[in-house]
Amino acid sequence: MDTYQTPLSSRYASKEMSKLFSSSASPSYGTTQCTVPTRFGTWRKLWLNLAIAEQELGLPISDAAIEQMRANLELDEAQMKVAAEEEKKRRHDVMAHVHTFGTVAPEAAGIIHLGATSCYVTDNADLIFLREGLDILLPKLATVISRLTDFAKQYRDLPTLGFTHFQPAQLTTVGKRATLWIQELLWDLRNLERARADLGFRGVKGTTGTQASFLTLFDGDDEKVEALDKRVTELFGFPYAYPVTGQTYSRKIDIDVLGPLSSFGATVHKICTDIRLLANLKEIEEPFEKDQIGSSAMAYKRNPMRCERACSLSRHLMAIYQNTLMTASVQWLERTLDDSANRRVTIPEAFLTADILLTTLQNISEGMVVYPSVIARRISQELPFMATENIIMAVVKAGGDRQECHEQIRVLSHQAGAVVKEQGGENDLIERVRKNEYFKPVWDQLDSLLDPKTFVGRAPQQVDKFTKEWVEPALQPYVEALKSVKTAELSV
Repeated sequence: MDTYQTPLSSRYASKEMSKLFSSSASPSYGTTQCTVPTRFGTWRKLWLNLAIAEQELGLPISDAAIEQMRANLELDEAQMKVAAEEEKKRRHDVMAHVHTFGTVAPEAAGIIHLGATSCYVTDNADLIFLREGLDILLPKLATVISRLTDFAKQYRDLPTLGFTHFQPAQLTTVGKRATLWIQELLWDLRNLERARADLGFRGVKGTTGTQASFLTLFDGDDEKVEALDKRVTELFGFPYAYPVTGQTYSRKIDIDVLGPLSSFGATVHKICTDIRLLANLKEIEEPFEKDQIGSSAMAYKRNPMRCERACSLSRHLMAIYQNTLMTASVQWLERTLDDSANRRVTIPEAFLTADILLTTLQNISEGMVVYPSVIARRISQELPFMATENIIMAVVKAGGDRQECHEQIRVLSHQAGAVVKEQGGENDLIERVRKNEYFKPVWDQLDSLLDPKTFVGRAPQQVDKFTKEWVEPALQPYVEALKSVKTAELSV
């Protein structure tokens, strides 16, 4: 507790995402494709698969070397200590781990990292982590979309006052408003899926991307060098390797991944800001637990702390993206190392932050509280003004003059408005209409003319159509995963 820890991992993020970007030694994955990789264990797996592919293509690497490497993919505390001491001495993290791996796999000590550059392990591992990070996030995003869709369907036809410029506008429904949130989340799902599908592998490219060292190893045999690159890529389950690289994979790949994450941050900020505004109106609130305290001084407070946290972290996620743009822009020629320290912070924090936002948003969506009576009261305050056009048309149908009716209702509207704004009273426009003999021909129609459900247009049908034609197809790949999702709980 006497050193700084990022609250992203110590306070908020899920265990699986925190572990993914840890220095944990144990690679919990199978023989060919990573499922829950960790950094130094993944490096060892990369060296193992490189040796396997080199042996298959004819290099003199013994079976004993391969087996010793395979048997020692996990690092214990003693090996981590050795690696730390070696790095302090050599000032090179990759070579420190090459040496440490060789101490437990002596038969392989002479061939570990054969022909490779440091970026063979660091960059390929980063691409694995990007892929695995997206695999953690995508089902969570699908869950949030599913939960909000349930909410939208439940309140598909509950009229509510719409707002433009945060000023009263025409009515919509609570469910239709939620579809606006869901649509943006569907775009985020699409963007993250695209980024995931487009990820390639750096593969086996050598120190400046020319594969010169491997061409030497295979005595100038181009086909074997290409086969080595392809085979190592296959062993890690990537669909392809980038055709050309410098020493590193292009840092534009980080832009392609963190861009959609940043865009997701903007979506979360908009959703949670909407909920915060509605909480102020007392129409909708985020969950509030039985013993939760809203304020240390004001005991009555029900502050929207979940949405406030989400907005706060969303801004962090949106700001992180700028780092990827700047880093990609200054990669001199085949590479420069001023990307390294920046990416060690930027990439893990982007994924940790997105992970936290998804858990928080799921928690919010699973417990949102709607107050129909408050919503109805607010509608009643504004609807009379909105209904004036309907009243005019009804009067005209009953034989009245449109211009005369317009003037009559204009005068009454201004009188009612003065009661609301100057006296703080209720909107009494309809009472004034009921007492004005001019409107007697439509008195018996006023209740139907003021039915809020006649002012929401096709909002309920839009919810149904949107759910069926857009949400359900997008969630189809996640149907099985959604069945096992537990209710989201916030750690603090």
